[in-house]
Parts: sequence; C-alpha cells; structure tokens
Amino acid sequence: MNRLNVKAMLVAMACFTVMVGCSNKEDVTSGQNEEATKSEEKLHVVTTFYPMYEFTKNITKDKAQVDLLIPSNIEPHDWEPTPKDMAAIQKADLLVYNSPFMETWISSIQESLDEEQPLFVEASEGINLMKGTEHDHHDEDGHHHDEESEHDDQEADHHDEDENHEEDSEQMDPHVWLSPVLAQKEVQTITESIVKQDPKNKEFYERNSKEYIQQLKELNELFRTTLQNASSKEMITQHAAFGYLAKEYGLTQVPIAGLSPSEEPSPSKLAELKEFAKEHQINVIYFEETTSPKVAQTLAGELGAETEVLNTLEGLSKEDQEKGLSYIEVMKNNLKSLEKSFK
Repeated sequence: MNRLNVKAMLVAMACFTVMVGCSNKEDVTSGQNEEATKSEEKLHVVTTFYPMYEFTKNITKDKAQVDLLIPSNIEPHDWEPTPKDMAAIQKADLLVYNSPFMETWISSIQESLDEEQPLFVEASEGINLMKGTEHDHHDEDGHHHDEESEHDDQEADHHDEDENHEEDSEQMDPHVWLSPVLAQKEVQTITESIVKQDPKNKEFYERNSKEYIQQLKELNELFRTTLQNASSKEMITQHAAFGYLAKEYGLTQVPIAGLSPSEEPSPSKLAELKEFAKEHQINVIYFEETTSPKVAQTLAGELGAETEVLNTLEGLSKEDQEKGLSYIEVMKNNLKSLEKSFK
C-alpha cells in the first residue's frame, strides 16, 4: 500500500471515530435531556370550580399546573363535562372537587375513564354534611324552620348509604367552603392528596398550606368578632347556600329557594317570606351575582328593603382575580354586606 493510500485511510478512520463519538455524545445528551424534562415535569391538577382552584393554587403555587374546569360565568350546580373536559381530566394527575352533592357528575366520570385516571380528591371528605331540602317549610305558627339550624352535631357522616338514599326531595348541603372553618379542613384534605401524589415537594406544599390555613383562621376570627354582638340574627338569601356559615356564627339563614338557585319560589312562599321579614324587621335581601336577582328584588321592593350581594364564590372571573379579589377578599366583602343586616 503506498503512502498516500495509508494517509487517506488514517484520515477516514479518524473522521469515523469523531463521528461515532459525536453520535454517542448526542445520544447521552438526548437521554439526559429527556430525564431532565421528566424530572422538571409539573404536577397537573384539574379543579372543578373556583374555591377548589384557589385552595389548590395556594398549596402548590408554581410547583403544579392548576386548571379550572368550570368557567366562572357558569352555574356549577347545573354544569356537566363535555368530551373535551373529559379528555382534560383524563390527562391530569389529580382532580379536585368539592362533593358528589355539588358535582353530581363525578361518579359517572369515574366509571367512564380508563385505568390511567387521575386521583379523585373529594375536598369535603370527613366533614359531616348537613341535610338540605329543596323545599323548606314552616310550622303551624308560621315560623320558618331552616334545616341547617336544626342540624345535630352527631349526625352520621355523609357517606352513609342510608343518608344518601332518603326522600327524593332531600339531599346533603355541599356549600361547606362558605364556612372559613370548614374551608381550612378542605385545604388540609387537598394538601394531603397533593403530597401523596408528589412526595418530593412535601415540605413546600405543607409550608404553603400552613400559611394559607393561618389566613383562613384570621378570617374566621374576623367573622366571629364582627358578628358576635349582632342585634339580629336572621338573613334572607337567594338560595340555601349559607347554612354552614350561619351555623358557625349563630345566624339563621332564611332562603328564598332551596339548595338549587334555579328553583322558583311559589307565590305562597313569597308571601310567607314577606311576613317573616316584617316580623323580624329584615331590611336587606341578599342575592348572588351568578344568578338572576329578580325574585330578591321583587321581595325587597314589596318590603321597602335594600338588596345586597352575598357571593357564593362558585365563580370568580379573571377580571376580578386580576383586581386582587380572592376567596378571602370576597368573604370579607360578604361580611361587610352581612353587617348591614345585623347592626
């Protein structure tokens, strides 16, 4: 073999070695990038409606992707998931919801998803739910009886099958998030499930949870000190959403409608409410931003009373969130509205 051919072969071999080395390096680098991407992948949490979203977001902050399923302008009581929503749920690590008595579609979703379904987190788990009826009643003397005010603290847990299958007109009240005390329990339940799913960030989640629960404790204290010396205790609301709040602070909720805000009261029911309001000198009728205030305004007009917003927090628009509104700020606004009734 002449000198030129040997030289050419050595150059070719050197080039081949460099190419193989580069290829191996790229393979290693590619593998490292894939591992890095996988390790940096955020926990993906889908939440049903606004309070569940805010509670979860305050726990995870930037460590998770938290999505809101039900749009803020939609009434959660009547919402049902579309195929697109089902696909979003299927891809999540966790689905955080309040209660099967609020998100009534939960059980059918669980049955229809495949084996790779997310962890379902019932935020109200462990909380004894109060009975609520679609049609509240009055006794022979005409005095209103709110189901929530008659609640027995020893009532069986809401998972009891006998409780769940009582008369068709009766169901459990899901509005626990409107009590700052029960909101703390929901945050704790959500935290435990998030930690279970992402244990490597346990300390981060638990620290955030503790800080947020402290804010809820301060909110509870504000409600308690503000309302403890109220001269009157009755409030007429658009629908029976404030039973837990009323019970926590010694108030009496008198709802125009039952647990569903879409329920239309009968003329006789409105007449009874009118008499009740006069008897108890009620001068404020409360309605909600996400439902029509027509009935509340009609009743207020007949009484010469004012109307005020009492927000159920079932939806909070992006515009309101951008203005700095949050669960705690909205609840403080609710307290200011309640003060107008209890001066």
